[in-house]
Amino acid sequence: MFLAAVIQLTSTADVDRNLGDVETLVGRASKYGASLVATPENVNFLGPAEDKVKRAETLEGPTCRFFADLARRHGIILLLGSFNERGSTPERCRNTSVLFGRDGSILAVYRKIHLFDVDYSDSVRYLESKTVEPGDQTVVAATDLGRIGLSICYDLRFGDLYRRLVQEGAEILCVPAAFTMQTGRDHWQPLLRARAIERQSYVLAPAQFGRHDDPGLRESFGHAMIVDPWGHVVAMASDGPGLALAEIDLDRVATIRRSIPVRDYD
Repeated sequence: MFLAAVIQLTSTADVDRNLGDVETLVGRASKYGASLVATPENVNFLGPAEDKVKRAETLEGPTCRFFADLARRHGIILLLGSFNERGSTPERCRNTSVLFGRDGSILAVYRKIHLFDVDYSDSVRYLESKTVEPGDQTVVAATDLGRIGLSICYDLRFGDLYRRLVQEGAEILCVPAAFTMQTGRDHWQPLLRARAIERQSYVLAPAQFGRHDDPGLRESFGHAMIVDPWGHVVAMASDGPGLALAEIDLDRVATIRRSIPVRDYD
């Protein structure tokens, strides 16, 4: 068993402040004994959509160097929930999640497949594909803590992605997010619990909370949480920046999968 932490942030257009908050909360999680720490989507910048393309970086850029140093300093496995990675054209970036090892090396890179293009109401209208190009590869990382499947936010609504991640060996599913307040209050926890139950896996869901500098997003629901493979919410952050911690027992994953062998029908 080991201790995992999910971070909750209120990121804005102030990159230095955002990364300062990350440094504080990751340090706190490490002090509590967490070996795996996950941060939310858009962790370094949550401002106007056009600005995120201008500020896009490479995997060798300052944000990834910052996270690599943080992982190395604390000796933890650290998920950069997502940042704006430079795209293949100047018009769009990628929404990219990066998993760092204890030595600061990159273990895995995942680029968000399902982009948040919705027109639900006046308060939830967003076209992520205008500024973000989609990925096309599922990613599972082998670590010394277990096999970790990567996804980002809106991916959560597409159950087949998680079926593929588990088929590729995932025992822990990461869902860094900036779920909107309007959809989050009804859909966030049910979807996370559904993915945990149907895929018989731990789900780690770090989250953005509160108001941001992005007029399209406006406000995020928060409620960063960890769900066990039986669907129990075993840890949840309160309102505001903070974290939630829970023990991860992969023997429990194996026991549940043996007892209810749903994967025999996948």
